[in-house]
Amino acid sequence: MEQQTKAAARRNEKVGVVVSAKATKTVVVAVARLVRHDLYRKTVRKTSTFMAHDELGAQAGDTVRIVETRPLSRLKRWRVEEIVTRAAAAGEAARA
Repeated sequence: MEQQTKAAARRNEKVGVVVSAKATKTVVVAVARLVRHDLYRKTVRKTSTFMAHDELGAQAGDTVRIVETRPLSRLKRWRVEEIVTRAAAAGEAARA
């Protein structure tokens, strides 16, 4: 049991925004990071997208935490651990 908790503690975690939730139990999460340009030394925002398995029902615009897991399909190697913040409902934004 102790080995499983150690392995889980080493898993990579990322926080990002769901950009697509059209597939069944799969979401696409965009994770942004800041990188300093080698030559010009300007900080540049780079974005990577990850496909993640979603049992929690995340919608587009939600901020989620994803963790590394075994390969679940050809492109899915991440799992949604937690929905950090929910996106504002589209209906509420239209009425405001």
